Amino acid sequence: MQVRLSGGVRAARREGGVDLARGLAVFGMFAAHVVVTSPRFEPTDVSTWSAVVNGNSSILFATLAGVSLGLLTGGSAPHTAGLLAVDRRRTAMRAALIYAIGFALWLMPAPVYVILPAYGILFVLALPLLSWRPAPLFAFAGAVAVAAPFVVAAIDASPFWFTLPGAVVSGLVGWHYPFAAWIAFIAAGMGLARIGFERALTVLAIGLIAAGAAVIGFAVVGSSAAQAASAEPHSTGIGEMIGAGGLAIAVICACVLLCRTPFRVIAWPVRAVGSMPLTAYTGQLIAWSVWIWTQDAPVDPIGGFLAVHPFWPMSIATLVFCCAWALFVGRGPLEWGVGAIAKAVAPARLNG
Repeated sequence: MQVRLSGGVRAARREGGVDLARGLAVFGMFAAHVVVTSPRFEPTDVSTWSAVVNGNSSILFATLAGVSLGLLTGGSAPHTAGLLAVDRRRTAMRAALIYAIGFALWLMPAPVYVILPAYGILFVLALPLLSWRPAPLFAFAGAVAVAAPFVVAAIDASPFWFTLPGAVVSGLVGWHYPFAAWIAFIAAGMGLARIGFERALTVLAIGLIAAGAAVIGFAVVGSSAAQAASAEPHSTGIGEMIGAGGLAIAVICACVLLCRTPFRVIAWPVRAVGSMPLTAYTGQLIAWSVWIWTQDAPVDPIGGFLAVHPFWPMSIATLVFCCAWALFVGRGPLEWGVGAIAKAVAPARLNG
């Protein structure tokens, strides 16, 4: 029997390295949620290396969202005029749909800071950036990375966040991933997509520069005692903004280069997961919520779930599902749904 390989991972327009990086980000976020990791990363102590997923996975996820946005809107040849108008309408609809999915997940009992509401807001904030070229995108990202930590710190200082309404607003806007700062990662990812991945030497050069920025952010800026310079996970300090942002771009570039080799075939299962990150992320939180719903009260939603060591079962189940879906169907179910609705709302052919 001959099996027809559907779209998804095998689609000609897909960049395999970007899918690989997305897959790594998905599993990194799984680990950050359900694995007891070391509280602090020390390069010389292997026992602490599990800490690398904390904060960095979600920032890689956000940077890749920017890459996806850039690729969807023309890649290295950004759309203009009528196509740009279509892109903006579709992106706005994607933002609304992603926010709606995030809101639904936020209502579920899984004790996780859901990132999707922040994504919805970030996509709206990115609308004016869709026509920008790489240089202004990276300049904007750098300026935000340096300035936004002070803005976020001032907002965080408000006693409002320690009230019940404050907690609700925080969840509704995904403030654990503050959009005022995280727009830098979206812009950086868009800048990377605008440069393009066609030339291996260019990708290598960008990756090396980004790796250097990561070292500066974590080891130099982050070593300062000033809170605004912190490189700690989810601190939104300048050290984290530069360090984790640089690391994210370096990882993406490394994945792109790896997928120019036979490793592309070996990495296919992870690439399959990366081709449907919204589905994989949502599935993880639904699985956790279902586990909570099926337990006898009282239940510890964090300690109880971690006690069953869910990382490998969830990861294997995600791999199997995503591989089968990519092989026999194509695009992930949520990715297909969001894309189809966005295209229906903003068809490519404009009247007038």
